[in-house]
Amino acid sequence: MSILYNELTKIINGKQLTPHFQPIVSLSQKKIMGYEALIRGPSDSPLHSPFNLFDAAERFDLSAKLEYISREVTIKRYASLNIKEKLFINVSPSVLLQPDFKKGETLKLLDQFGIDPRFVVIELTEHQPTDDFQLMCEAVAHYRKMGFEIAIDDLGAGYSGLRLWSELLPEYVKIDMHFIQGIHNDPIKLNFVRSIQKIASSLNCNVIAEGIETEDEFKAVEQLGITHAQGYYFARPTSIPLEKIDKSLFITRNQPDQFNATKATHIAKYITPVSSETAICEVISLFHLNSDLTILPLVDNNVASGIIYRDSFLSKLFSSRYGIESYGKKPICSFIDRTPLSIDQDTPIEIVSKQLTSSMRNDQAFIITNDGEYTGIGTILKLLEEITRQQIYNAKYTNPLTLLPGGVPINDQINQLLAAKIPFGFGYFDLDNLKPFNDVYGYSAGDDIIKIVANTLIQHIPAESGRVGHIGGDDFIVIFLGNDWLKCCESILNAFKKTVPNYYKDEYIKTDSIHTENRAEENCFFPIISLSVGLVDPVSTSQCQSHVDIVDLASEAKKQAKKIEGNSFFIKHRIATNSQKHLQPFAHRSVTKLHAVN
Repeated sequence: MSILYNELTKIINGKQLTPHFQPIVSLSQKKIMGYEALIRGPSDSPLHSPFNLFDAAERFDLSAKLEYISREVTIKRYASLNIKEKLFINVSPSVLLQPDFKKGETLKLLDQFGIDPRFVVIELTEHQPTDDFQLMCEAVAHYRKMGFEIAIDDLGAGYSGLRLWSELLPEYVKIDMHFIQGIHNDPIKLNFVRSIQKIASSLNCNVIAEGIETEDEFKAVEQLGITHAQGYYFARPTSIPLEKIDKSLFITRNQPDQFNATKATHIAKYITPVSSETAICEVISLFHLNSDLTILPLVDNNVASGIIYRDSFLSKLFSSRYGIESYGKKPICSFIDRTPLSIDQDTPIEIVSKQLTSSMRNDQAFIITNDGEYTGIGTILKLLEEITRQQIYNAKYTNPLTLLPGGVPINDQINQLLAAKIPFGFGYFDLDNLKPFNDVYGYSAGDDIIKIVANTLIQHIPAESGRVGHIGGDDFIVIFLGNDWLKCCESILNAFKKTVPNYYKDEYIKTDSIHTENRAEENCFFPIISLSVGLVDPVSTSQCQSHVDIVDLASEAKKQAKKIEGNSFFIKHRIATNSQKHLQPFAHRSVTKLHAVN
């Protein structure tokens, strides 16, 4: 046998393995909800790296044995550290089907070290094809009965991730880091992860974004509504696990969802809390003396640990003949089954709604915090009332043809961004030669062209990248939040140029023009429909006082763009002089002329 085989058997037989723990973070609660256990070999061994270790085990047909020893040392270490959060244990699907695993050896280990299986998540890591899905489903059902939860690792990187997901319906699915790294600059990755999140929400499954390394990646993931994350941005794997995440890591500057005027603080109601050690008999007295008190938060050292609901509390208390006698002197925390959801007061209510939906809980209320400290209670009813109010407001100004928001809500959003000092670019999109097209093909066909503009803008500017508005006729306005606003505009013009010819007859395509009467009833040739865009860069918008200043700049830029043949844009700049506080127009220039966008 080789030296490598001898080294491997020595490590396995001597249990010379060290578990490291990497935090898995709840973005909605802004705290650690669990740890993934990662195994390391001896530091002075060529098999120190987990990749080398498990690769060697697979080569020598020792994978099952190595995984069992890894589980044993991990569970032992987890118990000794007295960790209260969930433990994610990596298991290969092939090992999951092994007789030793099915006999409940892992359950015996948990029992030996006093760990509740409900705190353990079996994380299926797929490194080889899985063919017997029926057997996998039976095995997973067997482990769920024991109390385990199931997670699928590296979705998008394995052989049959989506099939495995649909068959097993795990509680957690972890998106492979390939789709997370650089997600803020990659529309394909962004759309892929967005789709995964939508599927997960429909299946009541928690998504965990793996491999987050930068603030930009974290912001992109959070804005998609994903509620769990893992990666070097928060913490690296260590033998002694990190207990708390630095709160500053959760601060997301320039967050697109800051468009929303209504934040969680607007639906917060301050209810005087009690300590979690308050005697149950005292809580009974509080409810008795205040008939309007239906929710009671438990707070210690400004941090909420639970919520008591009047009806369920009294129902449980009096369901037993000796309820008060049995529980009266016990602390109220004995009635708490789980930690309540916590939402930061500056979270937009749209994000609050996403977080509550993704959490798969049916709680009536949640905690609203400021920098992690209790500030009040939010209720589902109040949240729904506020969302309904916003929807009615938005519907009032929605364009009936494209269903996009009109000028009023877009102008409000611009003013909010200016007040929050969030940089953004601005675009005024206008169609050229739409009237001749309408004269030849009819207004219904013209409406189709307007819808093409709307769809093209929406496709290139998702909600986390900006806002699209339809202010009437063939005029659209766009708020660009990303740094790639100019590149985005070029992509829109190119996409529109490729689409429009499909709505013309071949004879017009050959000449790049259409023959009809002008306003003076003279026969003329008109170019094919194109887009002219007036742009205002983020530096210039930041120097404006309100949406009026920005729209004026964009209108001037659009006039210049319409002088350029074909699909084109023109950028308008504005700077402040040293001696004046008011703003002066800067000499504008056409950065690029996109004649028919070759």
